[in-house]
Amino acid sequence: MSQTSSRFEVGGISVSPDHYINGKRVSSPQTFEDRSPLDWSLLLGEMARGDHDTARQAVDAAYEAFSGWAELKPAQRAEYMHRLAELIDAKSADIARVECLDMAMLQESLELRVIPRGARNFRAYADLAVKHEERVWSSNNTDNRVIRMPSGVSVIITPWNAPFMLSTWKCAPALAAGNTVILKPAEWSPLTASIFADLIDEAGFPPGVFNIVQGYGEEVGDSLVKDPRVRRISFTGSPETGKIIGAAAAENLVPFTAELGGKSPLIVFADADVDAAARKTAGQYDDSGQVCMAGTRLLVEESIQDEFLEKFLNYTSEHVLGDSRNPETTISPMIHPEHLQSVDGFVQRAVADGNRVVTGGKIWKEDGLWYEPTLIEPRSNDVEIVQKEVFGPVLTLQTFADEKEAVELANSTEYGLAGMIYTKDAELANRVGRAVRAGTVWVNCFLIRDLTAPFGGTGISGIGREGGDYALDFHSDLKTLQILQSSLND
Repeated sequence: MSQTSSRFEVGGISVSPDHYINGKRVSSPQTFEDRSPLDWSLLLGEMARGDHDTARQAVDAAYEAFSGWAELKPAQRAEYMHRLAELIDAKSADIARVECLDMAMLQESLELRVIPRGARNFRAYADLAVKHEERVWSSNNTDNRVIRMPSGVSVIITPWNAPFMLSTWKCAPALAAGNTVILKPAEWSPLTASIFADLIDEAGFPPGVFNIVQGYGEEVGDSLVKDPRVRRISFTGSPETGKIIGAAAAENLVPFTAELGGKSPLIVFADADVDAAARKTAGQYDDSGQVCMAGTRLLVEESIQDEFLEKFLNYTSEHVLGDSRNPETTISPMIHPEHLQSVDGFVQRAVADGNRVVTGGKIWKEDGLWYEPTLIEPRSNDVEIVQKEVFGPVLTLQTFADEKEAVELANSTEYGLAGMIYTKDAELANRVGRAVRAGTVWVNCFLIRDLTAPFGGTGISGIGREGGDYALDFHSDLKTLQILQSSLND
């Protein structure tokens, strides 16, 4: 590997194709292609493809930088993080433009909500770390204090959907806690992670505190998670990959957190505001359904099925499939041809298995990556289309007779990331909200996030929690300091 300064332009924005290790751009002899989902013939760039040696150099840098970063007070680390947040705000339009081309999320959504959330992430965790109060108490004639100690090198592995926001969401608590970081972005959408490194550099973070290694999981990711110097691993992706990373973490007894997707229920009771529920349900097709928390299993009380379905189909018909840069577009293309075929495979198998397609059910046009918003009525609760995550614009519709059946259906998959309930009955909302097994349950709303709240899943949706003090505690080792009272001089 060698240091390099080669860059290319994406949407008029300069992007580096190289890794970022120890404060420098580093190339690799091998590369991988990065293409735009908006036009698959458009090659955005050739990105440096890391290997075992790249991973080792990144861990070397993070390991060497750890002691200096860990020794800083939280307020000193917060100064770097707040500078970074200001830079994200200043460059948010540029970041959005690049991410739209690279991942195809709606540019308007990126500019208004998703990219600015990156700055919020850094401000929130910087301030939480500064404001943290150690637990202090007396017992058995001793004074006790619980102290957070930075744990070491954190490896962060992020998915291809909303890559910039999720990278900041995971890296911010690690840095605030005093850890050094190695970020491995998804190879299908690596560009804004590279911009992230530019902003880290501009904010003046010490060399080695933050590093980026690009490439394939089996080549560079595997080496990162198996390095015994790594002390924390945070991953978002599929359950299958999560199991592999978890096994590697177990070999070195490394704490591991994983968010592994969902198959979330959206429950509509007869007393609900049916129009609001139908409108929000049609919104589950946003970003082509490539949202882990999306309510993809519609559970509707029998007595309002026809009314709900009519309203839902009306709102669904208002969606516009098109270029994500166009403000009128509401449905973006899928991320990659492989993923498009995966989604279509789920639907075609469902049809062959006797499940009824109510609307949609096919690729929108031959020369693009769009998939029609699709609704399927399954023949039973046990079929694949109900039980497995599709991660595309595909919903299922089932009915229930009463509260008991609604909860049983909601809890009938291996997943447990999120859930939604629509009702006007406060007691019903409380009962069902508590009964649904999921890391987050929204009532009469969706995707409202308090950054201090825990986030994660149950079942195969994941291990551990992110958000607020939960994330700071994960990236720390907790120490109890116990001193015999009156045994020390003032």
